Amino acid sequence: MDIKALMRQAQQVQEKMKKVEAELANKDYEGASGGGLVKVVINGGGVAKKITIDPSLISKDEIDILEDLIVASFNDAKKKSDDSSSEAIRGATSGIPLPPGFKF
Repeated sequence: MDIKALMRQAQQVQEKMKKVEAELANKDYEGASGGGLVKVVINGGGVAKKITIDPSLISKDEIDILEDLIVASFNDAKKKSDDSSSEAIRGATSGIPLPPGFKF
């Protein structure tokens, strides 16, 4: 195994990872629940940017349901963000012989 070649590959991966992280931070992910009655938009860093609530849900009698739908929408958006991040990282590290169990 050529250590210099491995170090060059590691540096290339590091540069790709920085680029991927910057791209992901600028992406938005929308999660929805209740058939689209509640929507949450987060960025790639998991920060909530916007919540949209259908006016039909705004009732004192249904506040518990509304709160649950907001949480479900946020979790849906976060899962989409995490899935996209994992896919981008796999793409950035493809072709690099990493040791088993190595994670970025």
